[in-house]
Amino acid sequence: MTLAKEPARGEAMLREAALVRTFVELTDTLVDDFDVVELLTVLAARCIEVLDVSAAGLMLVNNDGELRVVASSSDAMRMLELFELQSEEGPCMDCYNSGLPVINERLSPLDGRWPQFAPRALEAGFAAVQALPMRLRGQTIGALNLFRTGEGCLDESDVAAAQAFADVATIAILQHQATEQAQVVNEQLNLALISRVIIEQAKGILAERAGLDMEHSFNRLRSHARSNNLRLADVARGVIDGTLTAAVVAGSKRPDQTQTKGDRPR
Repeated sequence: MTLAKEPARGEAMLREAALVRTFVELTDTLVDDFDVVELLTVLAARCIEVLDVSAAGLMLVNNDGELRVVASSSDAMRMLELFELQSEEGPCMDCYNSGLPVINERLSPLDGRWPQFAPRALEAGFAAVQALPMRLRGQTIGALNLFRTGEGCLDESDVAAAQAFADVATIAILQHQATEQAQVVNEQLNLALISRVIIEQAKGILAERAGLDMEHSFNRLRSHARSNNLRLADVARGVIDGTLTAAVVAGSKRPDQTQTKGDRPR
């Protein structure tokens, strides 16, 4: 009986270690002048790695009280979230408007809750959704979307971890330069939303000029930013204004990669 329990215990320890690494990585980004888009992009990616979900995305509210997509785990996820905003229905909308989580909601074409969103999400291959509020002391600034391709439910530990991730991101944004909190919140949210538009433009330019798809273009932008200790939005601006060529950005390598003799340009 003891031997039968060992695999489950080992899996639990690995998962706990992954959760700890995720929190460490997220808190490591909380430095002066941190990059909000990069923080939330890391958060979306880590949700896929650590939680029992297939896709993740985050939305923030702008100064006009409108939700905007800021980070997604894939371009397909981003398109679905944009449709959610366009149709004005879906788990993230409900979560943000109520300030309450939407947990383990099964999608059905016959479900009248989201008559437009549910069929589109099912068509994209998802069977269940959840959304968790980015909220602190009554102020809701956005929501974390989590999608599953299977119909199973997230267990309580996954839900708790996902809410903790959302809380870390919320605290990071709201408490950055807390001495002038209201002003900083508006500036941070606006910067994140404006940066997202710039990054999307740069993705399109890089995709066209380097022959990449949109997801690979975004990964190349991030890789170049990290390798050169630059902000993601600044790299995007460089691609748009021509100070960074598509060839340079498309050839970026991760910081942990070393260039071999065969990799060097001739």
